[in-house]
Amino acid sequence: MLEDHLAAAVDVPAQQSANGPWPTGYPAGYAVVDVETTGLAREDRIVSAAVYRLTARGEVEDHWYTLVNPQRDPGPTWIHGLTSEILADAPLFPDIAQELAGRLRGRVLVAHNAVFDWTMIAREYARARRTAPVEQRLCTIALAKQLRLPLENHKLETLAAYYGVTQRRAHHALDDARVLAEAFRPSLKQAAREGLRLPLLACRPLTLWSDAPTGAARPAPAGRGAPGGRRPARPRPACPYPNPGRYRPGGRLVQGMRVAFSGDTSVDRELLEDQAHAAGLHIASSVSGLTSLLVTNDPDAGTSKIIKARQHGTPVLDEAAFTQLLRDVDPAPGG
Repeated sequence: MLEDHLAAAVDVPAQQSANGPWPTGYPAGYAVVDVETTGLAREDRIVSAAVYRLTARGEVEDHWYTLVNPQRDPGPTWIHGLTSEILADAPLFPDIAQELAGRLRGRVLVAHNAVFDWTMIAREYARARRTAPVEQRLCTIALAKQLRLPLENHKLETLAAYYGVTQRRAHHALDDARVLAEAFRPSLKQAAREGLRLPLLACRPLTLWSDAPTGAARPAPAGRGAPGGRRPARPRPACPYPNPGRYRPGGRLVQGMRVAFSGDTSVDRELLEDQAHAAGLHIASSVSGLTSLLVTNDPDAGTSKIIKARQHGTPVLDEAAFTQLLRDVDPAPGG
């Protein structure tokens, strides 16, 4: 499986120290990561990256930040503030790959919506014909849900405010990583106090890469290749949220919504489904009257899913709109 649940065992005797007990099954260290990118699609590139290295108990060891020349248009400069002029003399990703690898090696990668940051990093290493030395990741959104924090939503700024962390420069990789590191520390300590299993997921690096257009060769994780680049479906844990009904055009996604996909996607399909599942959506293999939304880049293709969506009145969105909505999914009613 591309993504296996690897829960840190906490049902073993805790280590005793001057700072109190600590679950012996917890990781030995963490790399809190944030990357800013040219966009959300599979061809998009990293324009800046930051890493805060933390000890087993979440204390800061050091931090690191770099710009990265994406060798293309920098994308949403109004978000990350990085223009072509600023990035012109920045190092290319292969130039910083070794330094970044040294900061990730032997640690759990921690990020807010970690599947996105991990996917972008894995793609860059695959382009450079290298492998990112990351075996596990932890999403702070998943951790906040596991801790049942009383948050209005799961934006980074909301999590930061809950812990009294001041955000100085939103969407600046170094400041976002700092904010996340400061918010992760109390989350980690609460999980340890309660003896919770951490929501760790396995990271399987990409081994092939092509920037060819959709429909050409796609990257495939080791041992997962399939003819035509399409991977066989794999089981995921059941969505824990009830179906809130149909998506309302112009509105927001809600945890528990049943989402189906049809046709080619620019982001590798399995990774796009992973992002949707991590956000709390139910991945549907077919379209029925219970389906909340169909995602397709070609609504006139006439596939069986598109035909059924029309029959059932299921709303249809393209991939770009869907991925934007994934950034801020409303919690399940009563959750």
